[in-house]
Amino acid sequence: MRILVCNVNTTETMTEAIGAQARSVAAPGTEIVELTPAFGAESVEGNYESYLAAIAVMETVRAHPEPFDAVVQAGYGEHGREGLQELLDVPVVDITEAAASTAQYLGHRYSVVTTLDRAVPLIEDRLKLAGLTDRCASVRASGMAVLDLERDPDAAIEAIVEQAARAVEEDRAEVICLGCGGMAELTERVKERTGVPVVDGVTAAVTVAESLVRLGLTTSKVRTYAAPRAKKIRNWPPFIGG
Repeated sequence: MRILVCNVNTTETMTEAIGAQARSVAAPGTEIVELTPAFGAESVEGNYESYLAAIAVMETVRAHPEPFDAVVQAGYGEHGREGLQELLDVPVVDITEAAASTAQYLGHRYSVVTTLDRAVPLIEDRLKLAGLTDRCASVRASGMAVLDLERDPDAAIEAIVEQAARAVEEDRAEVICLGCGGMAELTERVKERTGVPVVDGVTAAVTVAESLVRLGLTTSKVRTYAAPRAKKIRNWPPFIGG
């Protein structure tokens, strides 16, 4: 089984960390191929960057030269998962939805701890669209930018852990979801501080993708995610290709 794990930003070190995290839970026989988009922002923290990432991820995955069995979209928020589902005949799993749905097996309510406050509405919208908000206690911002996870890891870790603890104490969350693909290595630190299960979206998504492949299941194509209709697309692609 081969699973593509596509970062939504263009920071190669973050892609490498996401790939390593995916491999840490992949079953024997599962090959993880991490991808960095061919174009886009170094971090995705707002609507413009998110829409740009959606196009970049779709085109990067579509250009992949080897066969694959599933795709994990490794970014929190709205990054065009539905477009990938139209384009592909294999399962597509978004880490936002994978983490939240997994959390619901583990406790009555969950909270998401993410980076900047401006990312909160994007995550809330993604959860609402996926039908996962009823048991969401809160989406909290740590105030740290995505790239701060690499530039100032100690401060980032403390800010994330503090917000996770407040989510448990003040919002009555029983499970914490780490709201950024780059937070994957913080699971144990947050668990130690809060005493509750902590779900990393990348590892959750990989295990969901593996399960779907083994069950022989993929996206329904009868209506919403039917393949795009054949038509002329003017001046496309503008960024990659010959």
